[in-house]
Amino acid sequence: MTADSGRPRLPLLRAIGEMRAALKEGYGFPGDADAFEANLAHEIDYADPADMSGVIRLVEEFRGRVLARQDPAFSASVAAAIAEIQAARRMDQ
Repeated sequence: MTADSGRPRLPLLRAIGEMRAALKEGYGFPGDADAFEANLAHEIDYADPADMSGVIRLVEEFRGRVLARQDPAFSASVAAAIAEIQAARRMDQ
């Protein structure tokens, strides 16, 4: 499925299962799927049943990572920052 702009449409990210599916399909950064699973297991194993705020924080963090990874402006900004850093390093040498 593609959006009108030609970019792939993001899957829904409303549930943990949808987040898992998006990460397994490569919508996040490299290694995010494994990191999410490990961190989720840790949060669940050590959470107070009355306070799942760690799980909520984790899902929000990875939702942001998926959205950032799919945003062309984000990628362009990262590339520009890398180019500036490399140019500054060349000038220092």
